[in-house]
Amino acid sequence: MSPFSFQTVPRIVMQSGAAAGLGPLLASRFAVGRVCVITDAFLHRSGLLAPALESLRTHGWQVQVVDDVQADPPDHVVETVTARARAFGTQVVLGLGGGSSMDVAKLVAVLLGSTQPLAQMYGIDKVEGERLPLVQVPTTAGTGSEVTPIAIVTTGATTKSGIVARQLYADMAILDATLTTGLPAAITAATGIDAMVHAIEAYTSRHLKNPLSDHLALLALRLLADHLVPACEDGRNLAAREAMLLGAMLAGQAFANSPVAAVHALAYPLGGHFHLPHGLSNALVLPYVLRFNAAHAAAHYAQLGEALRPGLRGSDGEKTEAFIAHIESLAAATGLPMRLRDHGVGEADLPLLAADAMKQTRLLVNNPRELGEADALAIYRLAF
Repeated sequence: MSPFSFQTVPRIVMQSGAAAGLGPLLASRFAVGRVCVITDAFLHRSGLLAPALESLRTHGWQVQVVDDVQADPPDHVVETVTARARAFGTQVVLGLGGGSSMDVAKLVAVLLGSTQPLAQMYGIDKVEGERLPLVQVPTTAGTGSEVTPIAIVTTGATTKSGIVARQLYADMAILDATLTTGLPAAITAATGIDAMVHAIEAYTSRHLKNPLSDHLALLALRLLADHLVPACEDGRNLAAREAMLLGAMLAGQAFANSPVAAVHALAYPLGGHFHLPHGLSNALVLPYVLRFNAAHAAAHYAQLGEALRPGLRGSDGEKTEAFIAHIESLAAATGLPMRLRDHGVGEADLPLLAADAMKQTRLLVNNPRELGEADALAIYRLAF
């Protein structure tokens, strides 16, 4: 067995209704004081956070809610949120929302605990110093950001840049499926397929793939594939929501240690230029990247196919085809429009997207098959 290392969040709590007991949960780990809750305005206005905020205040926490987060958060938003949290005298940072809120929470915790500027953190292991205590509470079953050491920031007009560092692992992740029961079917589908991509790419990554990440990826993919359509069909199906939330978290643990690849590299330009949600961007290019990789990843794709369809027979190539067809059928069953043209992308935009995808070298190096600009353009054309 090849040597490997594995890291994850030290404490994970999964319990329906846990958010309503957030005050004592945090007090079990940290001294009661000033907590900055980082979220988005929609969630704040919706009232979904009210039980969590009430629990914090009832148990002695002084609470600041910063709801400035937006999708694909720009660097200036990260710095604005940090300034507000610093002025409050924040002692604990709590990310409560989707991947963007949790990513911003990671960076705020690091920036408050360090004098290093944000601009010096981009890349892998560039973060210096430590961070403030950090807790993550996801409200979607998709990004797995609650258990990853990764934050994605929009830098400039259209470019997304990643920060990857051990300091971005939270102290605690709290998974409460009741926070996800109101998600519309389209968001459920996009975020669920995003989590499936995490599992698939972790299992096939060329770098740092290991037995623990493999085990987590297989379990995650089974949970997600089995419960994606039921969760879309009935948003109040708590059992399906819990399975999706657990699957997304397990996939997050997997790709935090065995990194993602070309699907994400091709998805980022769609978010940067067209502001498509990250999960949707992944879903739109997934089938075509799988087919591009098929000959080079057939053994692994065959194993994923066997995990989803026990008793699957045939050669690795036949099992790979069955696996890709199964993923395509799941996406179709959710009703999610699956062509780039359905989401405002024009055919003339494809060369620009392909050129921008090539900037994602951190991700492309992990792909089972080398992918160049001409390949990216061909994949976008198929997805168009």
